[in-house]
Amino acid sequence: ADLADIIDTHVVLSVPYIRIMHVSGLQDYFRDHVKDYKNISIVEQKFRGRFKGDALLVFSAGAGRELVNMLQHEEKSGFESDPVDILERETLMEVGNILIGACVGKIAELLKDVITYTPPMIIMEKYSCDAIYDSQYNPDGTAIVLKTDFSFDNGNVSGFLFIVTSQESIIWLKDALRIFIEKYE
Repeated sequence: ADLADIIDTHVVLSVPYIRIMHVSGLQDYFRDHVKDYKNISIVEQKFRGRFKGDALLVFSAGAGRELVNMLQHEEKSGFESDPVDILERETLMEVGNILIGACVGKIAELLKDVITYTPPMIIMEKYSCDAIYDSQYNPDGTAIVLKTDFSFDNGNVSGFLFIVTSQESIIWLKDALRIFIEKYE
């Protein structure tokens, strides 16, 4: 709803495919699943609570330009002096912040947790095979990969959401899911 209010269009998220893996396998998994994208942009945002980790929202190259065009509704911007790359960065960060907040926040809400977030950071137009590297995360960590596609009523921007967590968070998550499911049995 937040994103729909900003850009006057609805966002449709697919049911996510979820996979749990060791962080050591994340680089290969990442390469295999973004191979259709030569260059990508990544919005990274850390979140903290009982459920804590890093969320990586991966967009295909050109997603920033597409989102800027959607925001402008094909009208001339009043910010003609702003370089397009700055508008793209800011737009990707804001959309990423909203999508990450919606996905991670809903998980936390359903499992009775409260999450705080760091400001989002962005990596623009990076070669997809070099985007994730082995030393970036603790090799003993666990990655929860939520692959979801999203589209907009008047444009098409797609991407993936990766959540990297610690083993401690996985233990809490398993217990919280058990409690959540018991309510419906």
